[in-house]
Amino acid sequence: MFLAFLDQLRAAGIPAGMKEHLLLLEALQAEVIERSPEEFYHLSRAIYVKDEGLYDRFDRVFAQVFNGLETSFADAGAAIPDEWLKAIAERYLSPEEMAKIAALGSWDEIMDTLRQRLEEQHARHQGGSKWIGTGGTSPFGNGGYNPAGVRIGGESRHRRAIKVWEQREFCDLDNSRELGTRNIKVALRRLRRFAREGAADELDIDATIAGTARRGWLDVAMRPERRNVVKLLLFLDVGGSMDPYIRLCEDLFSAATAEFRHLEFFYFHNCPYEGVWKDNRRRFQERTPLWDVLHRFGHDHKLVLVGDASMSPYEITQPGGSVEHMNDEPGAVWMQRLTATYPAAAWLNPLPEAHWDYTASVGMIRELMGGRMYPLTLDGLDEAMRELTRKR
Repeated sequence: MFLAFLDQLRAAGIPAGMKEHLLLLEALQAEVIERSPEEFYHLSRAIYVKDEGLYDRFDRVFAQVFNGLETSFADAGAAIPDEWLKAIAERYLSPEEMAKIAALGSWDEIMDTLRQRLEEQHARHQGGSKWIGTGGTSPFGNGGYNPAGVRIGGESRHRRAIKVWEQREFCDLDNSRELGTRNIKVALRRLRRFAREGAADELDIDATIAGTARRGWLDVAMRPERRNVVKLLLFLDVGGSMDPYIRLCEDLFSAATAEFRHLEFFYFHNCPYEGVWKDNRRRFQERTPLWDVLHRFGHDHKLVLVGDASMSPYEITQPGGSVEHMNDEPGAVWMQRLTATYPAAAWLNPLPEAHWDYTASVGMIRELMGGRMYPLTLDGLDEAMRELTRKR
């Protein structure tokens, strides 16, 4: 049962296997959900999809396998199983109301009626039971109620599962799209290494069960909490050409702060030089020498630099090339020191990758990073996290 569904998910690139398939069947047998399409949609998605970036792909497969409504009126071949409509009607309507709805006829007759309404109607209607409008009980329109209706425009109110399939609420998590705080957190979770730290204040269930069975009385065992022990250095470019990406950098900073217990951050402008800072309002008065950063934080830190790398090439290659101060050494020298001190390093660029070749400085920074520059998209961030976890 549902093997065709499993095959289609695999064909779409969703890593689902027999373990998930059997778990779904077990959940259905145990009746953990109500018998409705929407409940089945959410249950199957929770079981089969482990990566939020694949939600959009799952929605497409679900719509294809279970024949969701088509968005175009011209293609009226989609069929909804009679038992689904009957279940919806029985849930909301009295027997008399069900008889009236049944009089609307088959799917084809409903769509023919809709075409007639489109031809005959010339004005807005609201609260009726026949014309295309808002509110009311007409099977056509939005904002009202009809168990076998066709929503036209507007937003869903009763959230039937068919609407969920075609709405594809999570299409903004497509791997080619830019990030928000929520999906940045998902991508950053690749950069995790857990260890037990701190006081023994977490219940160790396995040890408690084993000890109780061995001793014959309740033997409560505690253990330290598991925490992410990855140490992250985050360097953020601010000002100038980075102004359009302020919101995106804020999202990244917020997500990183939530995901990493050992996080240190610093700001720079265009290219790191001899000084970085933590407060942009006092960046000329309270700078931290970059030499101090290199000596204070060990080689086991992961280094992430965020910037569009768009600047004058002289800022990278020449002493005094900085637009803000007279730097004694070129930016390239400091970049080489950073990457030598922190072998696990990556540069995240919010500039669309298609535009990188138009700016000479982007290619220069990319070369200094050994090619480890990635676009600030879900796919790019995922590649950067893989790079940072690679053994050296």
